[in-house]
Amino acid sequence: MITHMSDPTPPWRIAGAYFESCNCDAICPCRMVGGKPGGRSTSGVCFGVLSWRIDDGHLGSVSLAGLNAALVVRYDDDEPGSPWQFNIHIDERGDAEQRKVLADLLTGKLGGKSVLGLPWLRKPSELLSVKTSRIEITHGDDHELRIGETVELRASRHVATDEVVSCVIPGHDHPGTELYADTLSVHDGPFEWELTDRCAFVTDFEYRSDA
Repeated sequence: MITHMSDPTPPWRIAGAYFESCNCDAICPCRMVGGKPGGRSTSGVCFGVLSWRIDDGHLGSVSLAGLNAALVVRYDDDEPGSPWQFNIHIDERGDAEQRKVLADLLTGKLGGKSVLGLPWLRKPSELLSVKTSRIEITHGDDHELRIGETVELRASRHVATDEVVSCVIPGHDHPGTELYADTLSVHDGPFEWELTDRCAFVTDFEYRSDA
């Protein structure tokens, strides 16, 4: 289990673009669609990649703007509590202090309701590793995430729907766009898979110490 520090910390905030994909069919059944809550993953075992491009952010005087972070994750709906296993990747462009802040933030050590409600923090979880990596995230007509030579995610095709789609991780107050993943390739031990035409999702996000 991840433990959370209770010591006071300076105010913090990160905001920017969120991009993810997993092995579920599109629209991912975990999403809220048209105001209806999501449910069980397509196959019962979910594995995928979550990423954050931080356009604006800080912890006190420590700037986090311009950095990226990502999680490679897996959970099983049929295991008690559906525990998560995950690797964290932190942008190699950050200095040691910036990288530590981002890792602490994503593991709940800095608090904030918007973060402590994330599924790998409110459920049983196992952090397998924290890695310093080259993380490239681009958004436009095509959306792409690359983590060194270990992860490649590309999504360019929108899922046709008139419903509002949202995801709990960026927050249901940040509805976004459901996509088909052209490629979701992961070789990030112990996680290994090559997928196409599975769900993807892009939106904006904001996490704060006071929310």
